[in-house]
Amino acid sequence: MAVPKSKVSRQRRDKRRSSHWKLATPNILTCPKCDAYRLPHRACRACGTYKDREVISVKDAD
Repeated sequence: MAVPKSKVSRQRRDKRRSSHWKLATPNILTCPKCDAYRLPHRACRACGTYKDREVISVKDAD
């Protein structure tokens, strides 16, 4: 038999909705050559190396 719907309060509704929209933090690694922070599977912006090879020529900012 059908049961009438009851009111859902704003607090209960918002608690249910809040868990779906959280952002995940990206994995941040350090470069083995220059110890700068970088994303995984990407070349280092500071020294231009990827897997112990120089793939990008980086100009010095001196």
